[in-house]
Amino acid sequence: MERLRCVVERITYQNEDNGYSVIRCSASGFRDLVTVVGNMPEVHVGSILQLEGWWKTDPKYGRQFVMQTFEETLPATVYGIEKYLGSGLVKGVGPMFARRIVQKFGKDTLDIIEDDPERLIEVYGIGKVRVERIRQSWEEQKEVKNIMLFLQSHDVSTSHATKIYKTYGNQSLDIVKENPYRLADDIWGIGFKTADSIADKLGFDHNEYVRLRSGLMYTLNSLADEGHCFSTESMLIKAGIEQLQVEEPLLKDVLEQMIRDDDVILDTYQKDDGQQETAIYLPPFYFSETGTARRLFQIAESEGVSVEYTEGLAERIGKKNGIEYDEVQLDAIRTAVTSKIMLLTGGPGTGKTTTTQGIITAFRQSGLKVLLAAPTGRAAKRLSEVTGLEAKTIHRLLEFKPPEGYQRNEENPLEGDVLIVDECSMIDIMLMYNLLKAIPDTMRLILVGDVDQLPSVGAGNVLRDIIDSGAFPVVRLTRIFRQAQQSRIIMNAHRINEGKTPDLSNGSKSDFFYIEQEDPEKVPDQIVGLIKTRLPNYYHVSSGDIQILTPMQRGVIGAENLNQVIQTAVNPEGDGLRRGGYTFRTGDKVMQIRNNYDKEVFNGDIGTVESVDLEYQTLRVGYDGRSVEYERSEPDEIVLAYAVTIHKSQGSEYPIVIMPVMMSHYVMLQRNLIYTGVTRAKKILVVVGTKKALNYAVRNVTVKKRNTLLRIRLMRRGNAENT
Repeated sequence: MERLRCVVERITYQNEDNGYSVIRCSASGFRDLVTVVGNMPEVHVGSILQLEGWWKTDPKYGRQFVMQTFEETLPATVYGIEKYLGSGLVKGVGPMFARRIVQKFGKDTLDIIEDDPERLIEVYGIGKVRVERIRQSWEEQKEVKNIMLFLQSHDVSTSHATKIYKTYGNQSLDIVKENPYRLADDIWGIGFKTADSIADKLGFDHNEYVRLRSGLMYTLNSLADEGHCFSTESMLIKAGIEQLQVEEPLLKDVLEQMIRDDDVILDTYQKDDGQQETAIYLPPFYFSETGTARRLFQIAESEGVSVEYTEGLAERIGKKNGIEYDEVQLDAIRTAVTSKIMLLTGGPGTGKTTTTQGIITAFRQSGLKVLLAAPTGRAAKRLSEVTGLEAKTIHRLLEFKPPEGYQRNEENPLEGDVLIVDECSMIDIMLMYNLLKAIPDTMRLILVGDVDQLPSVGAGNVLRDIIDSGAFPVVRLTRIFRQAQQSRIIMNAHRINEGKTPDLSNGSKSDFFYIEQEDPEKVPDQIVGLIKTRLPNYYHVSSGDIQILTPMQRGVIGAENLNQVIQTAVNPEGDGLRRGGYTFRTGDKVMQIRNNYDKEVFNGDIGTVESVDLEYQTLRVGYDGRSVEYERSEPDEIVLAYAVTIHKSQGSEYPIVIMPVMMSHYVMLQRNLIYTGVTRAKKILVVVGTKKALNYAVRNVTVKKRNTLLRIRLMRRGNAENT
């Protein structure tokens, strides 16, 4: 082991998840800057480091010092202090103010900030507000560093330590030491495994109740993330034994206590083979599922505002709208005006939009107030464009306000006579229940969606369960209209849905193109060529109009790698804020990856980075005209979105889509995934890959079944009503 004392001059790379850094330092005895690599979370430019490690020669990057241990001391020179303060460490102090502060206070600068920060007002341009911001930020980074020192040996990342401090403040260390499993319950992004690792190093007993309870809760939450509303008891115990490495009787005792404490809810149901099975729910999913079933029947069985229905109404509406409806569409309009609840489903080109317009006309002709909604901002915007009426996201419709929640509910219901909701395949069980709670019993409800698309990202399979229950009228549109038949995208989508190989014959007038490529390593460069030159030059569009949709997150043609490659090609320069392994620059396309009710941005929303502030370590993202600011610890809620997974693209349409499909994705290649990806393209679709992979996906209909009892609950209630 060798020792090295150095000053950090530049941070070349820093992984926010594990703290791994590549830094360039000036060190005594070395004329040129030295490269140091290793896990060094929260190291800043200007920091003075005492390192232990060894030298190695990397074949690509040359001589490097591999850090094994490090100790940071505050800089002593005026130059070092200026670089340290100007590195973004303290919110409110960028390079300019760092220079002014150091010019004023010299070597006493850090003592002034620590002991007498009010004196900073003596510096030109710094007012009381900025002084307070600097003081708070200095205290916060000091406390975060204390937490970091404690957690570093427990493999906790820099970003997690910041979140812990933001959640618990100065109580952070006490809470972590008392019950580290609280981290998994309270903080998004910190899972059971991290909490368990900390607890183990703190000496917590392997069989302690808090550990086993947290492990079972983690398992149930993991299943919810996969779309399940519940776990069978046998599945939960089996997964718990694997996760926790304890005996079955002990885990069953813990589960029984959790049921008694109402941490989980137990229910039973009859399987298809007639056997009884036990279902274990987290309370929010149980009450959402049972509540959804109850509210659907309450609405269906209540009197609604009467609609003036006469023979030939649907036909007259068609003439009024200048549309020649077929018999199924006419039936949809008739069913809508004579039912309290109706479901309208069909693939692309089958007339869902024009049928919806006819239904709206019928209701408005009778003087009824019609509300329109969709799960995402993009879907709501599209619904508004095609109908000419205002359409809101479900969250906006329900007037969601954190931390109070939905302002529209059973006590303050929506005002209107009819609610039409589009893209219902995206709605998960919890959102559906909150929507139904806000619908008055007198309101009519029309649910529109393509049941063959992927189910919701969240738990449940709401649209399919309601349709399959047979409890309410369903109209399926199947005829592909003549205009839609001109689109190869639409025709191929239907071929895929029918289990047939899509037509891959290219042509200059086609909107569906296929590029054969056997080698996954060559795909990223091909996609860059399509985005930078070929597609923009031919179709006169910007690269921002082109969206990459890929089946997976990982791998050479996964979303993560493609984002890095495309960013380097289309937006390589400018100030960047490094977070979560990404560098965000002004102009980057980004996507929100979790619901943030405070900011009113939701999982899957896509925006553009409007500005990056290195002084305050913040960035601003524009989402459909709204500007949202992300603070220093928050950019791990967003990722680059030049490429996104097909799952994340639900409810969106893009002018041009490029979709790689290769056998390296085989674990994800399923018919409804490819079908969903194809139907996201509005004007042009380019598939890059192999026919073998496409054919494999089209034939693979083994969609993973979700644990949900909504269909059974609706059938049970419907059968009871009919007997």
